[in-house]
Amino acid sequence: MGIFKRLARITKAEMNGLLDGCENPLAMLNEYSREMEAEIEKGKKALARQLFAEKKQAVLIQETEGLVAKRTRQAKLAIEQGEEAMAKLAVQEKLVHEKQLSLYKDQYEAIKGQTQSLIEKLNELKQTYNDLQHKKVLLASRANAAQAMKQIQKATITFQTESIARGVARAEERIMMMEAEVLAGSQVYSPLATQDAAYRNLVNDEELEKELEKLKNEKVLLAAE
Repeated sequence: MGIFKRLARITKAEMNGLLDGCENPLAMLNEYSREMEAEIEKGKKALARQLFAEKKQAVLIQETEGLVAKRTRQAKLAIEQGEEAMAKLAVQEKLVHEKQLSLYKDQYEAIKGQTQSLIEKLNELKQTYNDLQHKKVLLASRANAAQAMKQIQKATITFQTESIARGVARAEERIMMMEAEVLAGSQVYSPLATQDAAYRNLVNDEELEKELEKLKNEKVLLAAE
């Protein structure tokens, strides 16, 4: 049962760690940077396609202008040669190409406007990205400072609430042990000293002298016999 509890606790701790990692502000900023880099890359590709379309449209205009000029020359030549039908056909094609040229030029101006708008948006995106990079450096510094202060505060709190408490408990235990040793010593030696003092109080000097004199007299009588 204890093993399962430990496994559950470890799994929970790992999941919490993953969630904390997901909420890491620096990780979030890095993810935003990657997303903006992807957007910039998409913008560059779109701009490349737009520039290609603009260039293609310019070539189309140039080709159509060449056709208009060619049909104009053909019409003039046909008129000079008295070929009315040929001149009429050349003029008809010339007018068609002129209308196409006008349409192509309008389209070209629209494409150029779209290109300019795309360039401006891409530049804004790049500027935003650069601002994010500068801000990320500043925020990273602030995050590191905050993390350092958090660790210092955590260490201070741990030291005050745990280390000091354990130290005081150890000192108190040591003092209690010293007091117990003193008490144990007094229980062993004090009764003998008390008894010795009691015995001394039961015999005074006069009684001591009489008993001593008695023993001396008994010794003299024994010697005389």
